[in-house]
Amino acid sequence: MKTNVLRVWYVPVLVLCLNAAEDFQWTKNNPGSFYYGTFPAGFLWGAGSSAYQTEGAWEEDGKGPSIWDVFTHKKGKVYKNDTADSACESYYRVKDDIQLLKDLKVHYYLLSISWPRILPTGIKTEEVNEMGIQFYNDTINSLLDNNIIPFVSLYHWDLPQALQEKYGGWQNASLINYFNDYANLCFETFGDRVKYWITFSNPWAVAEEGYETGKHAPGLKLSGTGAYKAAHHIIKTHAKVWHSYDKTWRREQQGMVGISLTSAWGEPMDLSNQDDIDAAERYVQFYLGWFANPIYRGDYPEVMKEYIGRKSAQQGLGLTRLPIFSAQEKSYIKGTSDFLGIGHFTTRYITRKNYPSVQGPSYYTDRDLQELVDPKWPNPGSKWLYSVPWGFRRLLNFAKTHYGNPLIYVTENGVSEKIYCIQLCDEWRMEYLKGYINEMLKAINDGVNVNGYTAWSLLDKFEWNKGFSERFGFYHVDFQNKNKPRHPKASVQYYKKIVSANGFPNLRQVESWYYKALETCSTTNQPVSEDSLTTHMEMVTEIVVPIAFTLCILISAVLLAIFLQKCN
Repeated sequence: MKTNVLRVWYVPVLVLCLNAAEDFQWTKNNPGSFYYGTFPAGFLWGAGSSAYQTEGAWEEDGKGPSIWDVFTHKKGKVYKNDTADSACESYYRVKDDIQLLKDLKVHYYLLSISWPRILPTGIKTEEVNEMGIQFYNDTINSLLDNNIIPFVSLYHWDLPQALQEKYGGWQNASLINYFNDYANLCFETFGDRVKYWITFSNPWAVAEEGYETGKHAPGLKLSGTGAYKAAHHIIKTHAKVWHSYDKTWRREQQGMVGISLTSAWGEPMDLSNQDDIDAAERYVQFYLGWFANPIYRGDYPEVMKEYIGRKSAQQGLGLTRLPIFSAQEKSYIKGTSDFLGIGHFTTRYITRKNYPSVQGPSYYTDRDLQELVDPKWPNPGSKWLYSVPWGFRRLLNFAKTHYGNPLIYVTENGVSEKIYCIQLCDEWRMEYLKGYINEMLKAINDGVNVNGYTAWSLLDKFEWNKGFSERFGFYHVDFQNKNKPRHPKASVQYYKKIVSANGFPNLRQVESWYYKALETCSTTNQPVSEDSLTTHMEMVTEIVVPIAFTLCILISAVLLAIFLQKCN
């Protein structure tokens, strides 16, 4: 997500907009009111994580390198030069993590398969890593043994490095067939037990952060072209995989294949200003619609084609920078999703802003808009992540309206903290979950077809270019300890209550959950762990003591020099 947003300090305007938002055509209820009620029978509750962020074991048991392994090993790419070489050590502790899931009482776990762990070079005909296959077989079997449904993503950003070096990654159409071969291997190997498949998790970030800004692996800065090209190939890959499953595996395995699209919501800054309304629509279309529109309606959003085409012409280009689907491709892609995965974290106010074409091609200037935030919105961790629950309901209704009310699973929703001490009493996370889950319940009452919710995430984990500086987990992980111990935060008990009650039965119960959850965490926010304390003492011994000793020597030398000078 783009983080360099402009804060809005003109509060009277915001108050006016908030009041006007009550009449927004997709939501009838007051966004500030809380709705007590429960979810439909059969609603699924889950938690999620991804392979690269948690597994570790980056070069163990035959795994090949991914673009993220290479990217993080370059100095200056990640905060504090952190890497996920060991991450949460979930490769070795997966059964422990499944026990945490069991304790949460969730129905399913959303995990991803590491492409280079089972195909080290990314190419099926070159090498299949049986130890990687066995790891995921064991994981899936252990989940099912504990009555936890596996939701499996085939791609959460860890492209095999060999495909990046040989073909340029998602800039090259050759990856369509290689990914399809990989997907079919997964269907063949795991499909007898896995019934929910996700082709790509948050492809917006893959394209925009990996090939536009270069903030993520593979770190390419192909402004104005790279992201569009990568997305084009990803969409065609998704469609091919869906057709492969539909033709070869569906009748036997009876599963579903979808895609997980993460999007913020864009709210018009001034609901009485048509330019702002159009800009907000544009924001969501360039975000969610970029991928959802081809899959559900057969082509890119008209506003993307119009704006990118016009900007391209103004920049003296003979063709639009947005790739074009042929008529055959449009027909092939349309309808290729059994469900829509929605990831959502935050909201922005949007206003129109014209960017002159002389600034050069860019995804951000193509949109002709400006993102703003209300300084009153809570912001406990990541600087891009403001808690704005009512935006979630609007986004879900947008998906209902534009894509024919598809079956939706919320595949990512959660909040981080950015605190430099151990924090187990995460009351802000409980407030976030309460607000966002309640807005999802309101959306279901609006008629949105949501059938499951994934809390993001089970564990604190490696957060891409932010390293370990931001924490999204229900469970605190001590990354300084080689054993990576897990400690439950208060939100574990809170989410467990929501799951058990299937929603929010009444005011008294919901309030009691909050206070009981806080009672479970340490009042000092420090887990009692001998290993953790030992690790911190080792850090003091190895780092602080030598520094202090060196400073003492330097100070003594200075004082001695001053003394000798006075004597002379």
